[in-house]
Amino acid sequence: AGGYRGPDLTAVIAGGANDERLFNTIRKGVPGTEMPAMNDDPDDDILMIIAYLRKIGTVPPSESPGGNVDNGARLFTAQCASCHRVAGKGGRIGPDLTRVGTSRSRSALVREIRTPSEWIPPAFETVSLVTKDGQRIRGIKKNEDVFSIQVMDTRERIQGYLKSDLKELVYEKTSLMPAFPAGRLNDSDLTDLIGYLGTLRGADLTVK
Repeated sequence: AGGYRGPDLTAVIAGGANDERLFNTIRKGVPGTEMPAMNDDPDDDILMIIAYLRKIGTVPPSESPGGNVDNGARLFTAQCASCHRVAGKGGRIGPDLTRVGTSRSRSALVREIRTPSEWIPPAFETVSLVTKDGQRIRGIKKNEDVFSIQVMDTRERIQGYLKSDLKELVYEKTSLMPAFPAGRLNDSDLTDLIGYLGTLRGADLTVK
């Protein structure tokens, strides 16, 4: 339950999630993600899952990101805030990180910063397209059907296109988020950044 494609559930439990919230999330799923609804499962089955999560979540995770949180906040503002929002401030092309401290383990954060293309959430799939008049657009796929596709481009403009008007449509294998290897973000700064991300646990936060 440490999370990879989904949140770190031990951190969710440690963050104070109550049984009603857990029950509703399991029952209804999470729209826009791979978390499905469990509409046909008996209530008792869901309650047993919650009881299991409580059991494994009773001992807080031993890892502590540590680091210089103030430096991590500065790094976030410089490197991340143009794409990610925290408490309503920042970019929108990447996931909202307001509560990332309760939903991601340190190891998951390291993976997502160092190698973001290792796994791309379905809601943030990168596409590039070329219209028949030669316009090139690269961004995040927001919606798609047989005849059209809606994209948020790198300037955060959401626009729809008829597929019949496109010369080219490519579903990319890489994330729009750039990778941050050690040559771009050293281990010390990575520790500081993750230390800051670990403090992001609710909507009352403000970006430093």
